[in-house]
Amino acid sequence: MWNGEEGWGVIDSAQTPGGCWAFYSDIVGEGFRTLVVGDTVTLDWEQVTDQDGYQYRATRVKQHGG
Repeated sequence: MWNGEEGWGVIDSAQTPGGCWAFYSDIVGEGFRTLVVGDTVTLDWEQVTDQDGYQYRATRVKQHGG
């Protein structure tokens, strides 16, 4: 799930059960950065107590292909 207007979303990953919250500024790249549902990414994350209801927060997201 990705909310392009607000610049945040949730990435599914086997390592982050329940989803990993991500913000556009965590996406590697220049200029406007966004994700599309179905994108393949490499994800660095940290465990947190609560990030908008999620236990994981992205620290770096790198898109592949597209």
